Amino acid sequence: MNAALSSLQQQARQLSESVTRPIPGSRKIHVPGSRSDLQVPMREIVLTRTPTLFGGEENAPVTVYDTSGPYTDPTARIDLSCGLPPLRAGWVAERGDTELLHGLSSSFGRAREADARLDAVRFPSRLQPRRAVAGANVTQMHYARRGIITPEMEFVAIRENQRIEAIGDAALLRQHPGQSFGASIPTRITPEFVREEIARGRAVLPNNINHPESEPMIIGRNFLTKINANIGNSAVSSGIAEEVEKLVWAIRWGGDTVMDLSTGKHI
Repeated sequence: MNAALSSLQQQARQLSESVTRPIPGSRKIHVPGSRSDLQVPMREIVLTRTPTLFGGEENAPVTVYDTSGPYTDPTARIDLSCGLPPLRAGWVAERGDTELLHGLSSSFGRAREADARLDAVRFPSRLQPRRAVAGANVTQMHYARRGIITPEMEFVAIRENQRIEAIGDAALLRQHPGQSFGASIPTRITPEFVREEIARGRAVLPNNINHPESEPMIIGRNFLTKINANIGNSAVSSGIAEEVEKLVWAIRWGGDTVMDLSTGKHI
């Protein structure tokens, strides 16, 4: 192992210690879907007892949307030299509309691959890039318009509902109707509703076939508000670990999409 790779792995351990601690007063949970490989991460917040005249009233935990990914999961092993688990890889492969390339297709990518100076920062196991087979379209909008409900759409539906069906206190379910301003948000989000909104062009589910580690989320008028986090650019340059740490802080505090304009070596 060379010094550069050793340094990167040491930085990964430091990252794990600084920004991957469990969030106090809550715990990471995974809500199952219709298949064993569909586990939707959420955060369950523990509530204190409500004081009453004769003691106290127990309050059930409240489940909320969690954008922090595996970084706040105490069972996850975070290692920058390995990357994140490809949770959607099986979903992409089983659709049968993509194929693996034998190598990188761009001249820039091939040049970087042949540059021995970059060996120190390559992932130990490099994934082969995927592309759509001839004549196929692999976007979630294409599937939606064909009437297909994908695992990604079911994942989104479960995530948007935040386990509302588990709320047993009727008082928590009372809501002032307010003013919709033209929005049409149902009480319960279903996979079919997700499919329909995407098919009508009113929502986007941004999941690239070459990023199977990404958790499905949806952006649209009839869904929960999403936060775009601009984590800022480094004035001169930055490194891999520093940029990942900024990203992890952003998603830890609620960023749904993250934008970074930093420059630096290997970025």
